[in-house]
Amino acid sequence: MNILYCGDTNMKPGLLISILSLLKQVHEPLNIYILTAFIQNESRKFYPLTVETTTELDTLVKHDNPANRVVRVDVTALVAANPPTANLDTIFTPCCMLRLYADQVPELPDKLLYLDTDVICRRNCHSFYHQDIQDIELAGVLDHYGRWFFHQSWEHFDYLNSGILLLNLKEIRRTGLFARSCELCQSREMFMPDQSAINSLVAHKRLMPRRYNEQRRLKTNTVFQHFTTSFRLFPWLHTLTVKPWQVEDMHCKLKLHEYDDILTEYEKLIVTL
Repeated sequence: MNILYCGDTNMKPGLLISILSLLKQVHEPLNIYILTAFIQNESRKFYPLTVETTTELDTLVKHDNPANRVVRVDVTALVAANPPTANLDTIFTPCCMLRLYADQVPELPDKLLYLDTDVICRRNCHSFYHQDIQDIELAGVLDHYGRWFFHQSWEHFDYLNSGILLLNLKEIRRTGLFARSCELCQSREMFMPDQSAINSLVAHKRLMPRRYNEQRRLKTNTVFQHFTTSFRLFPWLHTLTVKPWQVEDMHCKLKLHEYDDILTEYEKLIVTL
């Protein structure tokens, strides 16, 4: 199973938890690719995930299965050659757009499961990953809130959340989906730029059931839980953002203990990563 993550050195906590969840649930070799880069905007510098961290993660996954591996790909040069200029200084980290450079990385395989680092795999995702995607560019799940506000067609919901996507990289290279998305991020400032660009330009996609990207509350059939920002009504209307590595908030604010075994292991490992 080929997995793709993207980000800078700050991704370590989420990356570790997400990988631990895959090791628990997936019973086949894992090829985990990490796109990382140095990016600088007017206010911040984003440093790539280190080789040392990647090596330790590779050792960790091989301890579970010698066929597993973690591969780091530094795409700093690709980003510098075609930066997402219009979206470098938005409230959204420019590192979220690194996935849009995947088509330019020749060592990446044709089929990839992209995961944000705030995603936990709760059940075996075999059925999601091994579906036939020969005739589509990607498969994903509707964005929980965005589907109400963003549409390519007013006849039905069609706005995907980009935090979990099954990618047909061969087809994406053929259609130029990511290349065109990069161009859009370069020329037009957007809300959630990479997600907006993909949704605007994708021509062939497949909508999957909510259980493959649960963005709201854990359910019995949840395969992937994605810890996005949500709206809560009580005791007043407010937003709530809790990430998996915020262990106390997972317990106190979300009342969630589903992943305590993973989080316990995470707390032991993160101090040395």
